[in-house]
Amino acid sequence: MDAQGRGRAGDDNVDPADQWVFDPNTGNYELRLDPAGQASDRPSGRKAPGSRRGRRNPAGQGDDTDTRPLPTQRDRRGDARSGGADERRGGGRAERRAAARGTASAMASGPASRRRPKPKKSGKKKALYWTSGVLGFVLVAAATTAYVIYQQLDGNIKKVDVGINNDAVSDGPVNLLVIGTDSRAGKGNAGYGDAGSVGHADTTLLMHISRDRSNATALSIPRDLITDIPNCPTKQKDGSTKIIPGEQQVRFNTSLGQEGRDPGCTWRTVEKLTGLKISHFMMADFNAVKELSNAVDGVEVCAGKDINDPKSHLKLSAGRHTVKGEQALAFVRTRHSVGTGSDLSRIQLQQQFIGSLIRKLKSSAFSSPGKLYDVAQAATKALTVDTGIGSASKLMDFGDDMKKVNINKITFATVPVLDNPKDLATVILDRAKADPLFRMVQADHALAKGKKSKGKKAPVKKAPPELVRVDVLNGGGPIGAAQESVDWLQNTKGARLSTNAGNASQKVAETVLEYAPNQADQAATLADWMGLPKSALKKSAQDAGDRVPMKLTLGRDFKAAGEPIEAPTETPDGVQNVNADDKNVCAK
Repeated sequence: MDAQGRGRAGDDNVDPADQWVFDPNTGNYELRLDPAGQASDRPSGRKAPGSRRGRRNPAGQGDDTDTRPLPTQRDRRGDARSGGADERRGGGRAERRAAARGTASAMASGPASRRRPKPKKSGKKKALYWTSGVLGFVLVAAATTAYVIYQQLDGNIKKVDVGINNDAVSDGPVNLLVIGTDSRAGKGNAGYGDAGSVGHADTTLLMHISRDRSNATALSIPRDLITDIPNCPTKQKDGSTKIIPGEQQVRFNTSLGQEGRDPGCTWRTVEKLTGLKISHFMMADFNAVKELSNAVDGVEVCAGKDINDPKSHLKLSAGRHTVKGEQALAFVRTRHSVGTGSDLSRIQLQQQFIGSLIRKLKSSAFSSPGKLYDVAQAATKALTVDTGIGSASKLMDFGDDMKKVNINKITFATVPVLDNPKDLATVILDRAKADPLFRMVQADHALAKGKKSKGKKAPVKKAPPELVRVDVLNGGGPIGAAQESVDWLQNTKGARLSTNAGNASQKVAETVLEYAPNQADQAATLADWMGLPKSALKKSAQDAGDRVPMKLTLGRDFKAAGEPIEAPTETPDGVQNVNADDKNVCAK
């Protein structure tokens, strides 16, 4: 090759542009500078020059990815520049020779110039990275939303195999367990939490997202709640599985860390407590609050009075403040200077902080690629998740599904509890309020009070108890459900004409009451007693005789006599709750 890169020394009759040869094995054009039949010095796997149209790389710049037009493009580009055939033949050939000389010079620069350059991301690809889905609700003190950058953040995520591998996205309702630990592990955490803690479930939130994604309910579970912890299988480092024995009547926060329990133990404890099947978990440490609040340039909070807590190091005057970093962590940890000074008062601060953080993310952080990146980095570095969402791509799919819920349809509530008479430092479940609340969430009902009906209907006349005649069959309830119901109807409600008709001919999922038109008043009375939904009432076409009873078949939805079949549609009185979009919440 001569110094001008003309192809073969001494052969001036060869047009360098004609040395571009299509290789059918690779689908690329190759510059053949050697005599016919000899191998080209140019690797065949390299992409054809000209594939990145629009860029220009002057000869001799050290980049061996040529962007000049291929031979098949030269006439078309020549036409664009000039309409004369002579100009296409003459000017085009000169241009091709210049292209060949430039490529030859680049190839002559040595092995370093033969290295394939790292391709740059196009603007379109960058946009796709930034516009990924909502990550989920995750925070040491509770939960928040963040975007996932598809692949770049994969290495940040830690995961735990809890023995349950659910799909990232499902068609049904989703129950996300968010756990904040009090472990002092991690940079800057030495001064927080219990110095001897192995990482307990210091803050736990169960986020229920409805089947149709129209609403979400976040249930805060007090750490000092006395409950039962079931047996828990945990994966060991050597790959084996160890069963950690359960305990009865212990603090909820010991479901994690104590005796070597992993997040799967908290997962199973919450399922046993609430009756809701967990889909996924996210666990974070103290750094999540600090890093996430820094990433969004602070979160606005409100203090209803001056706060000076030497234990959490929080000092705020009454009014609104923007907190981040250490101050944000102090806000979600403080409790001695607000409310009753208990963990229950701290939960309300955490709910205020989370709602404000979600609003900040939606209003500003998601509009900036830089902020998105900071939030995603902070969230994924602080996260430990289950294997079902154990990668950035799975988290993106999961978050994209979760972001369908509007912020004004997210409600935070605290699981109702009572002071434990045996130990005032702990609390016990308030069954009268908690059971209806759990059933309401299980039924996908949004937490709302005072719903007004769209139209008033004339009240249905109800029969007196002594006229309610019904045969009760067990078609899926617990053993003895029919007799239990008859005893309850006769002894509690005064329905002496109720009878145990034994087992139904087949099992049914839902309780059904069959009645005749002339028994509508009896059906109305029984439906009111048992809390039957309208779907449970089946009216026949013809009237029944005076002594013909109605037929009540108990389904699998029957739990116990006196417990309504239909889940409540309004939040039980006395259950603390706040909407995530409420900007007027202040710590008092």
